[in-house]
Amino acid sequence: MTDSRLQSPAAARNRQPILEVLREVLPVSARVLEVASGSGEHALHCAAAMPGWIWQPSDPHSRALASITAWSEAVRLDNLRKPLRLDVTGEWPAERFDAVVAINLLHISPWTASEALMAGAAGCLGPEGVVVLYGPFRREGCPTAASNAAFDADLRRRDPQWGIRDLAEVEEEAQRYGLLLARVVPMPANNLILILRRQSD
Repeated sequence: MTDSRLQSPAAARNRQPILEVLREVLPVSARVLEVASGSGEHALHCAAAMPGWIWQPSDPHSRALASITAWSEAVRLDNLRKPLRLDVTGEWPAERFDAVVAINLLHISPWTASEALMAGAAGCLGPEGVVVLYGPFRREGCPTAASNAAFDADLRRRDPQWGIRDLAEVEEEAQRYGLLLARVVPMPANNLILILRRQSD
């Protein structure tokens, strides 16, 4: 029998630092939608660590969905839901969530995906909802490290629509949907976490 579980070295390195920030941002009971869940390792790690979080993984790709399902079946956590097939540029769930989490999505997708992410998240977040974005970003038009500059060049060679996004442009797009940048958290390996909160009425 083939094991469908994918393993990401990056996920193994960054899952605990990401979890620590999420613990600061989210209450002990929360409904979380993770978009572009990939292998499913972040979903598994966070759901196992925080039993009060109802974690909904999602991804548009069949291989990722199979991996998330395989990890879920291997561990069987009551608060880890079956994955949804979700493309951020398509139809989003009607359910309300307390948080939308996207890990390493913005730089390996077209800018239209970033636009769709903000619109979709704003549509499914509750009144106190937050968006948590993890990955490399540019600040004032410049990469945060030389290694990020090389990474950006490699991404653009692979696909001209990819590339490390400028934090100010992401913030501006979020504001269009009432999502305000509340906090920027430096992370290992020259990455950042952006915390976007729904603007109060």
